[in-house]
Amino acid sequence: MSSVSPSQAKTSGPWVCKPREQVVCGKEYSPVISKMKDCLQFLVEPAKKLKNRLKESRKRVTLERKEPLVESQLFIMELARELNKICQRSNILGHIWTSEDIWPAGVCRDFIVEWAAALERRAQPRIIPSEQRHEKAEKKDWKGHLLCMLEAGGEGDMGPHKRVIMEWTRGIKSRPQPTVWPGEPVLMMLDDLEFQWKRGRLPNLLPAVELVMLAVMDADSPIKKDVTKQWLVRKQRSQKIDAVRYIPHSVWNWICDAAEEVTLDSDTANADLLVSGDEKRMRCGLQHRQVPRCRQRFDGWWCAAGRGGYLSGRHYWEVEVGERDWRLGVAKASAVRQGFRSLTTDAGYLTLRLERGTDLKALTVPATPLPRSLAPRKVGVHLDYELGQLSFYDAEKRAHLYTYNEKFTEELYPVFGTVEVVRDLVIRPAGVRLPCLCPGSCLWN
Repeated sequence: MSSVSPSQAKTSGPWVCKPREQVVCGKEYSPVISKMKDCLQFLVEPAKKLKNRLKESRKRVTLERKEPLVESQLFIMELARELNKICQRSNILGHIWTSEDIWPAGVCRDFIVEWAAALERRAQPRIIPSEQRHEKAEKKDWKGHLLCMLEAGGEGDMGPHKRVIMEWTRGIKSRPQPTVWPGEPVLMMLDDLEFQWKRGRLPNLLPAVELVMLAVMDADSPIKKDVTKQWLVRKQRSQKIDAVRYIPHSVWNWICDAAEEVTLDSDTANADLLVSGDEKRMRCGLQHRQVPRCRQRFDGWWCAAGRGGYLSGRHYWEVEVGERDWRLGVAKASAVRQGFRSLTTDAGYLTLRLERGTDLKALTVPATPLPRSLAPRKVGVHLDYELGQLSFYDAEKRAHLYTYNEKFTEELYPVFGTVEVVRDLVIRPAGVRLPCLCPGSCLWN
């Protein structure tokens, strides 16, 4: 019996063993994979370099085109620095005084004038002396003064307003306790605003500065208020159109907390409208229905009122609207519903109207056109009877559309209108909220 060496056994006889590397598929095709990787690397590296070059060139062009800052812009940067020293944990303002967030000059001037007036009202009866307000005009003839203002980009008359704001900040810093704790709700809202600004949803951090200003002012007030809610109410009062591009999570939750079930009153619906059995949706029918005539029914415009009115409190409802034509808002108890009289504020209606798919407007007298970009598909309506505000929002974007500010004295009824025959106008259930705008799970719950 001959002995076979191990080396011979591997290469002779029926039990021939193939080398291990030939059996493993990965090893067998490794040269192919290696070549593919080399090819991909050849494509990826130039793409990365090109991306970096484009980024550098864009940054260079931005720096070359950047205009020198005017006085009002420099003032806002300095104000942000001072507020950051006064208000604890307001590091969001660092984006402003480090020039990451530069506001347009017009926005800066409007902010300065508005907040100087607010501080003066708060410190009544202090008023800027008229001789101080017009001292520049007295030194020159009116032509010279106008030329001076035009050359300064409209900055010539900002001095008194800036002094009011800076005196206010100096007064706070001179106290024994010069810093203010804004509270957790404010800090959470600041984080929310910063997050949305970085994502590009906010054009600038003006809402954050306004919130910090209110928090510092509230710290001095003997009557404490919820600053986050006060911020929204104030914005909607001073700027009726597109006041807030993004409503922070905590404030939006406060609005939605007033949600309640709203249904259509079929006894008020125009005879051409088809109302569903649950009275939650309607659209125009193709045939005129025979219905009892009554004073509450709309017999001209294709509208219907909600079942039940409001004489107090906060109320919120959401509506899915069509793409061509709709009308939403409230009607006063005394408003006439017969005929084709314009459903404007003069007739007792506070409504928003979309016509021809692009013409969005508030039906004031005269009508107030709204930007075409604001046209929503899901509209939130918020009524605060005591504060005298009726506000409309894009519920999907959590953005403000328009606010009516008025002292309410009558019962108010929700009103709905549509001329679409294919798509229903739908009142959404009160307990169902649209998804949060946070990527993934909500960051603010």
